Amino acid sequence: MEFVRGMVVISKAGRDKGYPLAVVGMEQDRILVADGGERPLARPKKKNPIHISATKKTVEIDNVSDKALRRALRGIMNSNEAD
Repeated sequence: MEFVRGMVVISKAGRDKGYPLAVVGMEQDRILVADGGERPLARPKKKNPIHISATKKTVEIDNVSDKALRRALRGIMNSNEAD
């Protein structure tokens, strides 16, 4: 699976299991993800690609605050629960 900046992914392992995260970058064999809360954009988490699953949704990453990222991810979670 090809991960791109701004893609929304769901964590499959770790303390953040089941939560949506936004891809903010790539580093060697790791994907950098943030959620705007526990993991702000300034301090993204390094995740192994096998521990995340991709979705078809994307969020804006450039020039966005942590608060705006949290709201966007919360909106995505709420829309998935309604489906």
